[in-house]
Amino acid sequence: MPASVLSGDPCQEALKPDQLEQILGIAPQGERNDDPALGTACDWINDTTGAAATVGYVTQVGEGLSAVYQNTKPQSSVWRVLPPVQGFPAVGYEITSAGAKSGFCQVAIGISDSLSVDASLTVRRAKVGKADACELAPRVADMVVTNLRKKAGM
Repeated sequence: MPASVLSGDPCQEALKPDQLEQILGIAPQGERNDDPALGTACDWINDTTGAAATVGYVTQVGEGLSAVYQNTKPQSSVWRVLPPVQGFPAVGYEITSAGAKSGFCQVAIGISDSLSVDASLTVRRAKVGKADACELAPRVADMVVTNLRKKAGM
């Protein structure tokens, strides 16, 4: 996938309103949050239920999924190599302190050797400890990849 697909605003492009409704039950306004060390990201939160989704375009690291394996895997309390997301390699992980139930999972998708996209999900408060966020987060990742492919004309 061309690097240009990550040049836009994830709040406008990564997830569409109907997709946010499927994930969060509502389509809240995204809040942009840029990290100079990683790239651009957007957070969507359902304040009523506590459910949240975040998508980050990891454009500043330059190492794709290799950096996730090297830097994140050693500190992850949950680490899963996932089935490819539309042909792109992916891993799901969670970083929590011992015994904590977060209801959170992040999926990193390698869209090229040097670029990756993060898609994370926090389940609603009532589901923490009951639903496995790492079972649900790949659906969010799949939606994001679908939208990026459309942008790239693929």
